[in-house]
Amino acid sequence: MDLIITGQNIEVLPTVKDYIEKKFGKLDRHFQNINNTKVELSEQQTKSQEQRYRVQVTLDANGTLLRGEERAENLLAAVDKVVPVIDRQIERYKGKLTRKGNKNGPSIKSQLSEENESQIVRTKRFTMKPMSVEDAVTQMELLGHDFFLFYNSATKEYNLLYRRQDGKYSVIEPELQ
Repeated sequence: MDLIITGQNIEVLPTVKDYIEKKFGKLDRHFQNINNTKVELSEQQTKSQEQRYRVQVTLDANGTLLRGEERAENLLAAVDKVVPVIDRQIERYKGKLTRKGNKNGPSIKSQLSEENESQIVRTKRFTMKPMSVEDAVTQMELLGHDFFLFYNSATKEYNLLYRRQDGKYSVIEPELQ
């Protein structure tokens, strides 16, 4: 398992890196299908001291992404809070695998057809015109949505634009395996 630790607005000290490696190095003992783990650390200027440090963890388990995020008054406390969140995500995912009887992971098609079919209440179709990321932001704001699917004229691919919790925007560019 590859462990990638990055910092945003914060320097990742060797002691913090060692602490994170110790905490997340054990994850592959619970579940061997983890390809890599990304740990993103950030310090944010907030009024609440309890929300200052954020730790976001994303696991890649054979193409299925498991994610957890926690905030705390210091970095190590945030790491301690996110570990049980990730453990629960892994246990829930492992439970789905055993219920399905599929050790390679449930396919999205089978999940939709067996578990969520009754939850899909509407299928919406619409025509798309190629647009820039800036045009997509404008269109999303005009619609009042938190996300927007569009065909990126620069990359000639479908992208998903979404508004983050901090009010900024991110674009998801899918890659086929």
